[in-house]
Formats: sequence, C-alpha cells, structure tokens
Amino acid sequence: MSSNSEQISKTKQVEAMFNDIAPKYDFLNHFLSLGIDKIWRRKVIRKIINDNPSDVLDIATGTADLAILLARKHPKVNIIGIDLAENMLAVGRKKVEELNLSNRIALKQGDSLSLPFENATFDVAMVAFGVRNYENPVKGMEETLRILRKNGKFYVLEFSMPRRFPMAQLYRFYFWAILPLLGRMVSGHKQAYTYLPESVNAFPDGNNFIVLMEKAGFLDCKYKKLSFGIATIYEGKKG
Repeated sequence: MSSNSEQISKTKQVEAMFNDIAPKYDFLNHFLSLGIDKIWRRKVIRKIINDNPSDVLDIATGTADLAILLARKHPKVNIIGIDLAENMLAVGRKKVEELNLSNRIALKQGDSLSLPFENATFDVAMVAFGVRNYENPVKGMEETLRILRKNGKFYVLEFSMPRRFPMAQLYRFYFWAILPLLGRMVSGHKQAYTYLPESVNAFPDGNNFIVLMEKAGFLDCKYKKLSFGIATIYEGKKG
C-alpha cells in the first residue's frame, strides 16, 4: 500500500516540478549543458533515421525538442509526444506550431507507466532525459515494448556519471555545486536543479540499465557513451 502511495506522490512531484520550470526549461537545458545536449540529440536522431520509421512515440517529450528534430530531419515520419507536465507540452505545442509541424507532431498529456495506445502502434519509441524520472523503469519499459511493432526499436538518451579522472571529479563539482546554483538563480525553483544531480546519481547507468531493458523484454540491447561518459545512448529491439 505504501509503495503505491509513494509512487503517486513521486509522480505528482515530478509533474509539479516540471510544470513550474517549463517557461525556462529550454534555455536552462542548453545553457547548463553548454549546448552539448543538442549534439547528443542529433546522434540519437541519426540512429532513428536509419530505421526509416513511419510512426514514432516520444516519451517524456517535455518541450518536444527531440520530436521536432526528428520531424525536420525525416519528412515522412509522424510523431506523438507524451509528457506528464501540461505546461511543458504548452511550450512544445507553441514551438511545433511556429515550425508548421502540427500536421506531423501531436503532443498529449500521459504517463509512461500507462501509455494510452493500442499494442503494436509504433515503429520506434524514444525518450531523452526522461527514464530516470520513471517511478518504475522496468514497468515503463514493458509498456514501451507493448506499444512497439515487431522488430520495433527503443532509444534512450540519458545522463550518466563519468568514471575517469579528471572528468569524473570536474563533472561532479559542476553537477553538485555550480549547476543547482545557476539553475535556481534562473528558474527561481529551489528543488528542480537539486533533483537533477540526485536523480542522475541514483540512475542505474551503463550495464545496469541494460539489465533492466532485458528484464522488460528488449533484445539486442547495447549502449554508447557520449562526451566522456556524461551521457549515454541505449538501444533495444522488440522481437
């Protein structure tokens, strides 16, 4: 009983937090990552384009950055983005409209643990910087597996912790001391940018995440570290 109530409160907490920081989210993302997040997204999109998908689900779409990038690079794809935070989606919808992509990108409020779609609806599912917010990663990925078609692919872009000197030490200092301070100053939100390093630190990255993907039922799982291990792309396939 308690775990269920904890789950609800954690989900609501994440939803409220991202609703609060939505107006400044894009600026802070690019500013705090020194713009490197854009390079990481492009690497994911290149992989997805090679699959030549028709229907793509963007989970935890936020302000739709990944969905927009895919739609611009792959003119025949239709994308549905879902996110818990309605305020983030509102920012995303505005961007989508301004770029005349509303006919190919639809944004809806929804929860990764209970996706509002039929079985075998999508060729590809993708999620950027959202998996670490899942209440239950395995359950969330089982849901993703369900909505994928046979041989469908799942791509995850997520922060990870560098392990090697000196990047590990530099990154930890930036992540724990500088980033929360800058994030708080710009967003005015006290918890959001303390939550970020805490959630990344708690995330089971590398092989530990591959184990979770396999537990959820994905095959041919692999990962590639980016930028000295600051971020990682994971991929898996539905059999």
